[in-house]
Amino acid sequence: MALINYLARIHFDLGAIAQLPGEVERLGITRPLLVTDPGVAEAGHAERVAELLRTPAIFTDTPANPTEAAAKQAFAIYTQDKCDGVIALGGGSAIDLAKAVGLLATHPGTLAEYGIKAGGYDKIGEITPFIAIPTASGTGAEVGRACVMTLETGAKIACVHENLIADVVICDPELTVSLPRRFTAATGMDALCHGIETYLSTTYNPPAEAIARDCVIRCANWLKITADEPDNREARSEMMMAALEGGLCLQKGLGAIHAATLPLGALGLHHGELNAIVMPHVIKFNRDYAADKIVALEQAAGLNDKLEDWCASLTKYLGLPTRLGELGVTEAQLPKMAQEAAGEHLNQTNPKPLDAEEMLAIMRKAL
Repeated sequence: MALINYLARIHFDLGAIAQLPGEVERLGITRPLLVTDPGVAEAGHAERVAELLRTPAIFTDTPANPTEAAAKQAFAIYTQDKCDGVIALGGGSAIDLAKAVGLLATHPGTLAEYGIKAGGYDKIGEITPFIAIPTASGTGAEVGRACVMTLETGAKIACVHENLIADVVICDPELTVSLPRRFTAATGMDALCHGIETYLSTTYNPPAEAIARDCVIRCANWLKITADEPDNREARSEMMMAALEGGLCLQKGLGAIHAATLPLGALGLHHGELNAIVMPHVIKFNRDYAADKIVALEQAAGLNDKLEDWCASLTKYLGLPTRLGELGVTEAQLPKMAQEAAGEHLNQTNPKPLDAEEMLAIMRKAL
């Protein structure tokens, strides 16, 4: 059993879910709200956690991309059942929704007031006790500072603060074994994207940079195996660690890939698939500004191809969409999204921040 203290208290092992009752007691939670989604509930994971917790309050309707409306529904259960802590069980959507509930439970006003573009960082204090249990290996949201949410207005915001990091994280690779291939692939590409973007980020943070490098190496070695051999526990463990590492280095900042996919994600499209599509085009753009670091990643991961070409071929091998058009994105939608993407704070730590025209060119190439 590995007990890691870096940003959060992290239990990592096959069967680590057994640590949950002790951590709930340690945090002083007497009535938790379990936030999960229909797929996780159908797989039986929510029932197992409920048994460990002795009938907690449960919200199972987390949508594929978390929304303000769902956060309000979950918060209503939290209030009605007089809960005093939140446990997220699922992928990035359930974890972000749980963060939103914790924020609403301890802060006045609406979620929009705490978006980073609205100056929300300085308004976010401590939230309710929070435990995150990822059931996918991708977002790293369990140790991430961000809570990304689609508001009732249709706008997509990111609330960002260290107080949104879970108090305790339980990483049990057994929970990912039942994931379908496409979801395994898409979340794995998201983890890879986090490693690449944070490594190339202009923020000075050598420890996070070293973790990002290791994340990329693990993805290069294990993502294909995990997709091809879903019952391979070693592969599942390695990819869950890669996803965790991708989250641990998010504090170094991301880049133009995530800046581009944030507005695209407001269409309800899968975050990992969007990153996989856009990634090769942004890496190619960045080669003119971060060639040494890109070459260093290629060497570390043992690649025979250019990083951008390898990412594109990996996406194709995994059976994921390779063009935005395959997901229903149209040319007419791109100019507005490019303008939004260029203004994203994530764009500012790209090796060279893209203006709206450059962002539009990237999106058109990915279309």
